[in-house]
Amino acid sequence: MNPELINWPAVVVAALSAFMLGGVWYARGVFGNAWMAANNLTDEEIAKGNKGKIFGLTGVFSLLMSANLAIFLATPATTVAWGAQAGFLAGIWTFSAIAIHSLFELKSWKLIFINGGYSVVSLIIMGTILGAWR
Repeated sequence: MNPELINWPAVVVAALSAFMLGGVWYARGVFGNAWMAANNLTDEEIAKGNKGKIFGLTGVFSLLMSANLAIFLATPATTVAWGAQAGFLAGIWTFSAIAIHSLFELKSWKLIFINGGYSVVSLIIMGTILGAWR
């Protein structure tokens, strides 16, 4: 890992891509309704959430994920293909962690695949951006 090879603007854009994907992924017409049902959440309960805290911390954690992936990709040999592959591998890792926690929380496989799928896809996109923007 060579820290000089980290493209920090790419890290920010990759983090924003995960944030934007979440807006689409969890939209009602995509997986939002199924996600709410699997969590037994109502519109009223969702409305009670502290949006500043939720979105602010989501942005911070997306940035941490992107920076972490960028550190692993900070080599001269990194390409778009390797970035996407590394993102996929990191996504499998996070999918597995989500599955483990969810199984102990007695969550459904539907919820595991919704949340874990988001993680895999978002990390593939992040890795692709980081690999392309060298």
